[in-house]
Amino acid sequence: MERPEPVTHASRAVAPTTARRRPSAAAPATPARFRPLAVFARPPRRAVRATLAAIAVALVATVLFIAQTPPTVYAIDVFGALRAPGEPAFTVGHRGDRATAPENTMPSLELAMDELEFVETDVQLTRDGVPVLFHDATLERVAGVDRSVDELDLDELERLDVGAWYAPEYAGERVPTLERFLTALARCDDARALIELKADWTPEEARLVTDLVERHGLRGRVVFQSFSIETLTSLQAVAPTLPRIMLIRELPADPVPMAERFGLIGFATTVDSVTAVPGALERAHDAGIAVLCYTLNELEHWETVNALGVDGIITDEPSELDAWLAETAPGT
Repeated sequence: MERPEPVTHASRAVAPTTARRRPSAAAPATPARFRPLAVFARPPRRAVRATLAAIAVALVATVLFIAQTPPTVYAIDVFGALRAPGEPAFTVGHRGDRATAPENTMPSLELAMDELEFVETDVQLTRDGVPVLFHDATLERVAGVDRSVDELDLDELERLDVGAWYAPEYAGERVPTLERFLTALARCDDARALIELKADWTPEEARLVTDLVERHGLRGRVVFQSFSIETLTSLQAVAPTLPRIMLIRELPADPVPMAERFGLIGFATTVDSVTAVPGALERAHDAGIAVLCYTLNELEHWETVNALGVDGIITDEPSELDAWLAETAPGT
């Protein structure tokens, strides 16, 4: 969340102190019994006034912080009720709908946002510190350039074509900025996003993306995820009430301590992980922690994890998975 604006006070002009004059002989003396009361008629000394002002500022800032800080987010706030065995999982379009359009481009992401509850994408920083949507370690596969995103400034990156490799009709597609994606997401009232931060992010870098989410009013509609402990720790430090899940290849037999340590609302893991230790899924659900599976594109795997009660399925075939779920669980 955005931190409250600091409370400032204009410095007050202090009238110069007039030299104290001795009472004239004609001036009546103050009776002794009233002298203690005279102390309270004088203004506080400068140090006292400064202390009182500092206390007032601290109190106002505390009230504003408490008023603007929402309660801790839970998995059910984002994903709805956690699934029981046999209940249909929600569908997550992996890098958009990459079965229909080039991954992590606006056409792919907008297709997924129009059709699905959740869309998944990846974020990296350009050399000049702009968050953009891109997955691979280099641009070779989709742009034919053997450079990484962090070796290019945004204006250099935006000259590259990342659509022609997929199909001629997508020639000219560019790497989108996170800002552009969040603007589109904000217009789709029913869509939500899983945003993976690739590699290790410092707290200062993590704040670049959390501030964007807050600026677009997307609290509760964006879930951050990462394989990196450093990145998850940075997110926890700068935006503790924004939801986070851990990407992990092997789910611990008891995932609850890890979730509590990093303030997670869930885990995304492999099908082998949830089938190897099915009790881990049950323990997670008992603690209100969600479990998703990536990246499942085969009917066999959909059937397996759905039977176990996995909450979400991340897939490259979101339309096919949605159609299968509609057929096997009418009304979803």
